[in-house]
Amino acid sequence: MTKRRRIKVGNVYAIPLPNSNFAFGRRFKDSSIGIYEHIGEDIEDLPKEEKYDFIVGIYDDVLKSGDWPLVDNRSFRNEDDSWPPPTFIIDAISGEYSIYYKGDIQKASKEQCGGLERTAVWEGWLIIDRIMGNDSWKDY
Repeated sequence: MTKRRRIKVGNVYAIPLPNSNFAFGRRFKDSSIGIYEHIGEDIEDLPKEEKYDFIVGIYDDVLKSGDWPLVDNRSFRNEDDSWPPPTFIIDAISGEYSIYYKGDIQKASKEQCGGLERTAVWEGWLIIDRIMGNDSWKDY
C-alpha cells in the first residue's frame, strides 16, 4: 500500500536539476508554486529568504509523484501572502484581456496585464526547463 501524499500550502519541494543542483518551490494557494531564486548545491541547501524567481500554476500530480521531495513547510505571514500574484488571460476568440486573482476574473487592458505571468498550469518538466534557462516553456 502506497502512502498518500498530501499537498499543503507552505510545503517546500526540492526540484532535482539536470546539473545535479536543486531548485526549490513553495506551494501557494490556487494550485500554484513559487520557484525560489536560490539554487542549492544539495537537497539540504534550502533557501534562506522568501525571494522567488517566478510563481506559476502546477499540476498536483507533479507534487504527489515524489519526484520532487518534500523538504520543509514554511507558513505564510498571513492569508493574503499565501495567494499567488495576479495573472493574465487572453481570450482565444476575442483577443480580450482579463486579470485572474484569487479565483476571480476581471476585464483588463493589455497595459494592465503587462509584467504579469500568463494564467496557466505547468508540468514539472516545463518548470525545470525555465529554471535552467531553456525557453521551451514559452511555446505553451
